[in-house]
Amino acid sequence: MDDMTKRERLLAAIKRRPVDRMPIALWRHWPVDDQRPSDLAWATVQYQRQFDFDFVKVTPASSYCIGDWGATDRWNGHYHGTRDYGPRVVSDAEDWYLLKPLDPRRGALGGQLEALRLIRDGLGPHVPIIQTIFNPLSQAKNLAGSDRLLAHLRQVPEAVEAGLRTITDTTVAFVDALLELEIDGVFFAVQHAQAHLLSEEEYGRFGCSYDLPILQRAAAWLNVLHLHGTHVYFDLLAEYPVHVINWHDRETPPTLAEAKERFSGAVCGGIRQEETLVLGDPQRVQDEVRDAIRQTGGRGLIVGTGCVTPVTAPVGNIRATIQAALA
Repeated sequence: MDDMTKRERLLAAIKRRPVDRMPIALWRHWPVDDQRPSDLAWATVQYQRQFDFDFVKVTPASSYCIGDWGATDRWNGHYHGTRDYGPRVVSDAEDWYLLKPLDPRRGALGGQLEALRLIRDGLGPHVPIIQTIFNPLSQAKNLAGSDRLLAHLRQVPEAVEAGLRTITDTTVAFVDALLELEIDGVFFAVQHAQAHLLSEEEYGRFGCSYDLPILQRAAAWLNVLHLHGTHVYFDLLAEYPVHVINWHDRETPPTLAEAKERFSGAVCGGIRQEETLVLGDPQRVQDEVRDAIRQTGGRGLIVGTGCVTPVTAPVGNIRATIQAALA
């Protein structure tokens, strides 16, 4: 088979067609560097130039979408590269009503657009780029804190929904601005579609109702859904208008093989992010990649982890992932 471009390879995987080799993507956070658009762009471009993944998932700090509502955070050395939040913006139920729509071209959101422009300039037109979008419930959690959000959902649901509407309107406007940059898609991160957090009915009301307007607006060819956590509502969200689903497949159902029977696009995963990519050795990494290929029959698969690549992952293990995918 002739060599494919990155776009051709990914589209073939999405359509379950043969590929010249397994597509692969590993993404990571950029602590400290994610505080300035130019630094985030430089780090992202250099990482891609080093490893040449099939797509670039741009990973800003989760606060990029809520910083203009007053959220503050700090990196305290977490090996995932994530940051800890300061005092929450939402304390009382009335605070949900105080959120106002943001201008996506100003402040932190505007800074993220600038980072994307710099990344595109640095990588050129042929490297697919997708931007991380946290779904409205995830943004609400970061505004209020997890425990307070869940309490408000059940005690003052109308207030939370007022906030979710504002968050959704702002996110839709940001997606519109993204599409003007001609990026290739979004990485839509969902954190609450887990059975131990919300019932399926609750997720339908507070999750799906606000997720879908954003995804329906994100008319691109490479939209990736990330289901964070365990015991996820895979079947419920497999109906979303996305092309790829990514979840912690080594740690929670379904397996890659099972998911291929329940979702029509490509599945992304196969490697344990901590036990294997950080604490394992190259042989263990390659064994998991080969097992992922076996599970899927080598079609409809993008090799990756269930979530971010920790910043402590050895370079040798990243190289081993690539070598196994190329074999």
